[in-house]
Amino acid sequence: MNPTRRLVLKAALGLPLAALLPGTLWGALAWADNADERSDAEGGELLALAIHSDGGPHRLEVEVAQTAAQRQQGLMGRESLPEDRGMLFRFEQEQSAGNAFWMYRTLIPLDIAFIDQEGRIVAINTMPPCESSAPTECPAYPAGAAYRAALEVNGGYFAERGIKVGDCISIPDQAGFCQPID
Repeated sequence: MNPTRRLVLKAALGLPLAALLPGTLWGALAWADNADERSDAEGGELLALAIHSDGGPHRLEVEVAQTAAQRQQGLMGRESLPEDRGMLFRFEQEQSAGNAFWMYRTLIPLDIAFIDQEGRIVAINTMPPCESSAPTECPAYPAGAAYRAALEVNGGYFAERGIKVGDCISIPDQAGFCQPID
């Protein structure tokens, strides 16, 4: 296993108790397990998110990678992802700027937004599929900024909608709305 991937997986254990404060993105994510969620075709639970940008709120339904196995699997092996879907990875502790995601066995191009504790996007990367069958030959995509969560969507999603660093993500049914930084 790639050492960077191992670091990401070791850190991915959920949210700390301090994050359970109501009215925050982290509190909403922590309580999302008890929310009225729908299931997708892959059997995962779906959570409604909104990304707030200059172009208005963009709504997505995301799978929340809650267990180590779900985080390790990610979107591997999927041949497509509906336009309004994604996967949210959440972490117990802030992840360093050097922690990275990779595309081993991922068949579709993805964008990834790294999100801070306040729900703000701190970095965005585009990740093409890795065509190698050797995991060590697949590039890693570090955030370049500290983060607490990561959101994967179809490649090109963020650019097509003008979503950028500084925009914020909310869970409308749980924590209300946030506003992008001016």
